[in-house]
Amino acid sequence: MAKLIALVPLLALAQYASAAVPVWGQCMRASGTHCVYFNDYYSQCQPGGATTPPPPTTTTPGNPGGTNPPASGTLNGRITAKGKKYFGSCADPGTLNKSTNVGRLKSDFGCVTPENSMKWDAVEPSRGGFNYGNADTLVNWATSNGKMIRGHTLVWHSQLPSWVSSIGDSATLTSVINNHISNVAGRFKGKLYGTCFDCYDWDVCNEILNEDGSYRSSVFYNVLGANFVKIAFQAAKNADGNAKLYINDYNLDSNNAKVQGIIRVVNSVNTGGTRLIDGIGTQMHLSTGGAGGVQSALTALAGTGLEVAITELDIANASPNDYTTVVKACLAVSNCIGITTWGVADVDSWRASTNPLLYDNNYNPKPAYTAVIQAMA
Repeated sequence: MAKLIALVPLLALAQYASAAVPVWGQCMRASGTHCVYFNDYYSQCQPGGATTPPPPTTTTPGNPGGTNPPASGTLNGRITAKGKKYFGSCADPGTLNKSTNVGRLKSDFGCVTPENSMKWDAVEPSRGGFNYGNADTLVNWATSNGKMIRGHTLVWHSQLPSWVSSIGDSATLTSVINNHISNVAGRFKGKLYGTCFDCYDWDVCNEILNEDGSYRSSVFYNVLGANFVKIAFQAAKNADGNAKLYINDYNLDSNNAKVQGIIRVVNSVNTGGTRLIDGIGTQMHLSTGGAGGVQSALTALAGTGLEVAITELDIANASPNDYTTVVKACLAVSNCIGITTWGVADVDSWRASTNPLLYDNNYNPKPAYTAVIQAMA
């Protein structure tokens, strides 16, 4: 049944491919389609005849106090009012099964990133054997709730099946990379980052550098050298020429050697007038008091002329000052398009013992949440 459901949008897309406006795109509208209302800021063009009217105001499950804040007063509402694209969170079926978490995702966030369900070990555990169960669950939830999606991640040294890490032949590894990206990026073509067909993204290469800016030892670099980056980005561009393609890494939190290293990689891959890399993601898993260099890091990364996004933000102890420093830095850099926190509430964080997120273990907003809302007023 899951496979059948996953095929429905693809069949619909093929049926209406000749329409003037892409089916599943935002409403403009195409002949033979109708608008499905999600919220005051987003409606989606889907096959069929009748336009879906705005639903009555309801209480979202799991929102303490019984009512939702107006959209303009939410994290996503505030940041998009400042000209950014989204304030997002990671999610996956494990957290989508929690009604309180889902309530917060629906009310406060505009974008979701799969925490694990699109990583290599999850979608291609054996060569050529693709499993999209959890990834499809996330994408179907997000598109039905009007949320953008960041694809994460196509090439990463971690959570990599042994059948990939044991490859020692360059031709084989190149073929494997091309096939993996063609299948995964191709499956979700036109669905990520708001389904608007020219403004969604993939973390194509993740965590490929050492702290000194040199390449990390991995099967990809050890077998193919630095060329693996261009191979991966070219494969992603071939799979979906409309996608925004990102390189993503951690400790890009000040204008340090790693920031300079990723700038060199971007400039090298994008040389010769062909731009394969569209954006740089800085994860920002910060320690307490670690936000002081964020402004200089974002400025340096934006100097490439590419988009910049904060992709996995969490800060130990969630100091209001640390969080507002990061948010204000993004607001101050025009190329910084959005912020994603790596989870909604502390209870679900991979760093749960440090209480690093904007909501506490009971999904109540913390002082850092209030400070962030005020910083974006």
